[in-house]
Amino acid sequence: MTTTGVTAHTTALGEPFTVVSVDDAVVASGWTEDVDELLALVHPRLRPDSVHDGALPAVIEAVRRYDDGDLGALDAVTVSQRSNGAFLETAWAELRRVAPGQPLSYRDFATRFGHENGARVGAQACSRNAAALFVPCHRIQRTDGSMGGFRYGIELKRRLQAHETHHARHAA
Repeated sequence: MTTTGVTAHTTALGEPFTVVSVDDAVVASGWTEDVDELLALVHPRLRPDSVHDGALPAVIEAVRRYDDGDLGALDAVTVSQRSNGAFLETAWAELRRVAPGQPLSYRDFATRFGHENGARVGAQACSRNAAALFVPCHRIQRTDGSMGGFRYGIELKRRLQAHETHHARHAA
């Protein structure tokens, strides 16, 4: 039997953050209260027919710890994303290895998963990510240091990077 749940939480950045889980994994998350918007991002093989209130409590606790500065708290959260090929799944796994407070360019990110000179490839992988924050596409930016795109807005991306840079420096 599949257990699905959705939980909204207001993050330390003052933005509503919603998580959709299936069984023991996050399948979608983002800074929106619109669950249908998040479900539309989930691959059809993982998309639940319906959801009920109550995503995994450990997931929301990890988000609270992240908000409080424990940047590694999200690493233990299981994420399940699928695509129609290995490219995106490989890219999303690599995103989870990008250190907080150390943003990469889209090109450098693409190189890490085997695509030399692939700034567009890196940007595509980020834009198709359904599990924002847990798969930290906000840590990727343009080569010139500007933010590039972000589904939830450039200002939020900037604030997420500042939060991580601040806490990464204090943890060092």
